[in-house]
Amino acid sequence: MGINTDNILEVKNLTKNYKDFTLNDVNFKLKKGYIMGFIGPNGSGKSTTINLIMNLIKKDSGNVKIFGLDNIKSEKNIKQRIGFVYDETYCYENLKLIEMKNIISRFYKNWDNNAFNKYLLDFNLPKNKKIKELSKGMKIKYSLAIALSHKAELILMDEPTSGLDPVFRSELLQILRFIIQDENKSIFFSTHITTDLEKVADSITFINKGKIVFSDSKDDILEKYKIVKGDRSLITDNIKREFIGINENSFGFEALTDNAERIKKVIGKDILIERASLEDIMVYTVKGGRNV
Repeated sequence: MGINTDNILEVKNLTKNYKDFTLNDVNFKLKKGYIMGFIGPNGSGKSTTINLIMNLIKKDSGNVKIFGLDNIKSEKNIKQRIGFVYDETYCYENLKLIEMKNIISRFYKNWDNNAFNKYLLDFNLPKNKKIKELSKGMKIKYSLAIALSHKAELILMDEPTSGLDPVFRSELLQILRFIIQDENKSIFFSTHITTDLEKVADSITFINKGKIVFSDSKDDILEKYKIVKGDRSLITDNIKREFIGINENSFGFEALTDNAERIKKVIGKDILIERASLEDIMVYTVKGGRNV
């Protein structure tokens, strides 16, 4: 039996040590009815975090709750209620879509064949084609059709849009908006294509070097962080320390700040302050070396 909770996913103090990498004390929460974007450069710990959530690798400490249940003690129950959409589709490539469905559906108590047929039509998927004949975009849609047909409440997506053209990415984002209209469902969307998240995510969790930089609402993040532009003559070593990251060239400087008011006081009025994109925030933070 499920436990009532506003948080569909709760990660607390999650730690995993490898020889050359540590996922260190990771914390974040995803509420019902929301899309969380999970961003960070390659090697930052995104896939490790997802594998720990799925209990595919063993944690060293911390805990993960999904639907209010411990992800290890209640693993079988939880996995009935989760859908996975990975960068690669783990299916028998020589089988037709309908044949692969016949294998997968046996594992799910809540499988709905009528829903599956409806999603094939909605997503324009040919059920008698072999999986190896599908484009990458169609494979992603097939994974979503499978997840939705067993009434998954949490959909985990690991780099689903990488390598896809902008037209398909736009179509996929429309599908995600449709899914999230059901306020009992949530989507955890790991990607390095931050422009996709600016369109659909409600909250953003940013991981760098195995540590969480922030986990907050997207609107608050985009309100807080600013790009500052100005002449190089304005920059001193003391002022550089005020920025999260800075880029200088012969024409001037661009820098990221999370305290634009202070920068105005320190430098004065001869600067331009603009909204920072999620990509700006990620790039300047990683480049600047600041983790928290």
